[in-house]
Amino acid sequence: MINGKDAWVEEFALHHIGGGAVENTYSDYTAILKGDEEQVFLRKLFLKPFSQMAATAEFAHPVGLEYNVLYNLSKEAQAGRDLVECSVDIAKHLVAVSRHYNIKGGDLYVARLNNVGFGDERYAALGIYKFEEKEVFIQSKTEAGKVSMWLNRGVGGLRPNKACLIVFTQEAPTVFVLDDNDNTDYWQKDFVGHRAKRDHVNSTSGVLELTKSFITEHLPQEFETPRADQIDLLNRSVQYFKDNAEFDRTTFVEQVFEEQGMIEAFDRFGKGYKESNDVAFDDNFAISSHAVKRQARVFKSVLKLDKNFHIYIHGDRSRIEQGVDERTGRKFYKIYYDQEA
Repeated sequence: MINGKDAWVEEFALHHIGGGAVENTYSDYTAILKGDEEQVFLRKLFLKPFSQMAATAEFAHPVGLEYNVLYNLSKEAQAGRDLVECSVDIAKHLVAVSRHYNIKGGDLYVARLNNVGFGDERYAALGIYKFEEKEVFIQSKTEAGKVSMWLNRGVGGLRPNKACLIVFTQEAPTVFVLDDNDNTDYWQKDFVGHRAKRDHVNSTSGVLELTKSFITEHLPQEFETPRADQIDLLNRSVQYFKDNAEFDRTTFVEQVFEEQGMIEAFDRFGKGYKESNDVAFDDNFAISSHAVKRQARVFKSVLKLDKNFHIYIHGDRSRIEQGVDERTGRKFYKIYYDQEA
């Protein structure tokens, strides 16, 4: 989703969040590393963690967006406010919402980036990263014909425990949130304050998730649907998203479900699904190929038969037939093929 290939880290600040009885330490300078090798390292550290994310978010607040602290601070950073001052306020905001004794301290990096790839465009961005752990590495030095080495601790190959990338897209920032505990209230709600963004990325993921839930959980209860038919419907739904650049709800349900009764059942299920999950999708939107790739991984096309066989169904459903042996009552599948691979 995020492409950091041509991105540039302009500057970054480092602060230490104490946690518990340990004092907080705020830096009064930023680091600027312009070398190619340094930039490769910084892109890996600050942007790679977001490269596979398919979910987009936007700033939110239960009362009003103007009360979201990080939203206001990010706008100031976008407008050109000094990064040292802005990052200190960001760090203090994090300290203010990190009151629980179980919350760990750690290093907090705040980085100003530009030329960050998102979709087909390039944007300025602000990255915030909390590392609660450090890795041990061997540092070496060659001097006067001698090699010395010693252990050191720092960040490099580690993924941040918490992170937020604010991409300054048109109209409103697009936010990406990382959290090693999936849903830590102090980071997700109190510090960032966000909700799912109603865009083509989340619409693509949302409709695929809705369709998967309907086919695998609800459909067998309302219709007699063998597992092979469920897999066929899953394959057809994913194939629709792979074959089309634009999603059209009417065309989608007609091509995937075909039967009017099944289409009506899908509509009823979808209405309840949206209400219970507090989500909304448009009937027409541009399909996100990245979101399709991510979701397709969980659309399983494997037919498991007891513990003896697995049948992978990827294409023509008419080439597999289900039946019951009249003599023994044992179930069987008959598979037709043209040649062995």
